[in-house]
Amino acid sequence: MRWKRVQSTDVIDERAGGGGLPGGRVAIPGGLGITGILIYLAISLLSGGGSSFAVDDPFGGATQAPGVQSPRGIPASQDPERDLKDFSVYVFERTQQTWEKTFREQGKPYEHAKLVLYRGGVQTGCGSATSAVGPFYCPADQRVYLDLSFYGDMQNQLGASGDFAWAYVIAHEMGHHVQQQLGTSDQVSQQQQDHPDQRNALSVRLELQADCYAGVWAKTVYKDLQPGDIDEAMNASRAVGDDRLQRQATGTVNPDTFTHGTSAQRSKWFSRGQQSGQPGDCDTFSGDV
Repeated sequence: MRWKRVQSTDVIDERAGGGGLPGGRVAIPGGLGITGILIYLAISLLSGGGSSFAVDDPFGGATQAPGVQSPRGIPASQDPERDLKDFSVYVFERTQQTWEKTFREQGKPYEHAKLVLYRGGVQTGCGSATSAVGPFYCPADQRVYLDLSFYGDMQNQLGASGDFAWAYVIAHEMGHHVQQQLGTSDQVSQQQQDHPDQRNALSVRLELQADCYAGVWAKTVYKDLQPGDIDEAMNASRAVGDDRLQRQATGTVNPDTFTHGTSAQRSKWFSRGQQSGQPGDCDTFSGDV
């Protein structure tokens, strides 16, 4: 993907601040914590959405997390992750601009998300988390949380390499922000409370919609894409299917515990969004998925 370095007032770089995690926690979806196996621990990848994981919230909802008032970035000349950081900021900004424009054209209000770059651990409006959780979105503070080390994990543990695979990750998390702005996340959360037996199925539909929204964004940057970019994103979406991750982590597959969708479902909905470019085609809550 062709890109350039940009500045953003919506990015908070906390990588130089350590990773202290006093109190609270972010739990792995469905209580599945397989110690030592990044493939499913980290992959609540793209787990964003309020219903995707249970959290203890020591900050009382939307209270600002410690440390964000005075983030400590790393000087560019001393930053070994500079290129990946700058690429991540570029993708985040392009995604944000796309959705801001879309909401404006539809006469709807849009609040900017923030991107928090951290290392090791972080405090959020949804509780505290370690990088083992993988990239995620916290609806309570409207922030995408990203540990850049996950880029290497995607390549080495998941076989999902390439810059546009990484762009898909960020675009998916921003898809959760769109859901938060539209009220979809709150509606799903309420349905999960009313129908606890459908909790996982509703979570899957929420995640697949975020995949579709990621595809919608990909359609808007088609002029900047290079040969193989869409294939990278499609491969990444398949790599994080619940069935594939469970099989790699445990050797077995249990559909009843799926929270994000199968490899086939995830690639299908990303592809649908990318081909149509229309958010209205991302209704994963009607009919089969």
